[in-house]
Amino acid sequence: MVALNPTRLVIAAVIGLAVLLLLIIKFKIHAMISILIGAIVIGVTAGMPFTDIVTAVNDGISNTLKGIALLVGLGSMFGAILEASGGAQTLAVTMVRKFGDEKAAWALGITGLVIAMPVFFDAGLIILIPLAFSLAKRTNRSSLFYVIPLLAGLAVGHAFIPPTPGPVLVATMLNVDLGWVILIGIFCGVCAMIVAGPIWGSICGKKYFIPVPEHVANQEEIDESKLPSFWTIVLIILIPLVLIILKSLAGVIPAMAPAEPVLTFLGEPFLALLIATVVAMFILGIRHGYKLDELEKIMTKSLEPTGLILLVTACGGVLRYMLQYSGLGDVIGNAVSSANLPIVIVAFIVAALVRICVGSSTVAMTMAAGIIAAMPGIAQLSPLYLACVTAAVAGGATVCSHFNDSGFWLVKSLVGLDEKTTLKTWTIMETLVGGTGFIVALIISFFV
Repeated sequence: MVALNPTRLVIAAVIGLAVLLLLIIKFKIHAMISILIGAIVIGVTAGMPFTDIVTAVNDGISNTLKGIALLVGLGSMFGAILEASGGAQTLAVTMVRKFGDEKAAWALGITGLVIAMPVFFDAGLIILIPLAFSLAKRTNRSSLFYVIPLLAGLAVGHAFIPPTPGPVLVATMLNVDLGWVILIGIFCGVCAMIVAGPIWGSICGKKYFIPVPEHVANQEEIDESKLPSFWTIVLIILIPLVLIILKSLAGVIPAMAPAEPVLTFLGEPFLALLIATVVAMFILGIRHGYKLDELEKIMTKSLEPTGLILLVTACGGVLRYMLQYSGLGDVIGNAVSSANLPIVIVAFIVAALVRICVGSSTVAMTMAAGIIAAMPGIAQLSPLYLACVTAAVAGGATVCSHFNDSGFWLVKSLVGLDEKTTLKTWTIMETLVGGTGFIVALIISFFV
């Protein structure tokens, strides 16, 4: 690659990112197109040879997709079967019964966290929010007592813990083992769920009395006789997580050395998810009364939103390789080194700025991961530290949800809030989720 002028590189980056944000925010151009145009503008303005720009685009697309395409597809199918079988309701109903009405907020937070790993945020919310409303109706409390913990759990599972696409994307771009990302994500996520869920939900519930929306006030109770077994659901969800974690541990624990080849094979993320999906097909699908052709339709339908995720992610990979091949990654790395800021903090700040400007957590994760991955020396960092960086990106991409985030409007409409109350409850909750997760990741990074 041709060495380019550092000053021109910085100017190119500023122009390219400004174009990207302008296209998304002002002209409402699709994120995929905007990121791709922004990346090409950076390359052209920086003076990269056209052949290098084309190479960066091709490498960004191919190298990014080969790491996540299967995982996103299999994860979507797995989540769809869990959703269709009633597995999400099983977890929620059983947890609420075990915890009781007084501690049901904790049950909903934990359930949301677990469900959001294989199921998309909006689907998980639509499935589980009737239970939160039924609890509010039964206890004569503000629905926020139960809705906020559920939302916090869903936000945590969606942002921090694979196989949900966000952290998978960041881990792939940073080339870090998913097992460590899961372990760090669980630590960060649980702390974030507690702070933003039961604690903040209790404060919101006392401050704002939000009645159960009229259209659900008279809905029928969930028929538990038609739901699958609680422990069946738990064990199936644990299959990919345990296999991936065992693969990571086998490489560092001498006692596990004899089993390392087998665990490394079974713990390969795509194979672990494939095993879980096949098990779910038979136990939650066929044994639950679904025919194979019905399952095929459910799983095919689940793949519809993955095209958007994969294309936005692939264009984020283009941005990463454009920054790297132009030499801008070295410039950014030197600037960070001179500022003496830990990479974890830089990752959080970059993701948070994009999140605030653009609204999309996926775009924020994609851009932040691309910028961080292009910096020199990233590959030499320990896997645990890179897992902390991944969690920091997830935290930054979660904070400050407001009017430009589709999740803001989904929550507002489903819960029956006005814009002002949504800002005072949901927006603060998202900021607590992202901020707490980041702080935990930062603390862990000091020791690894």
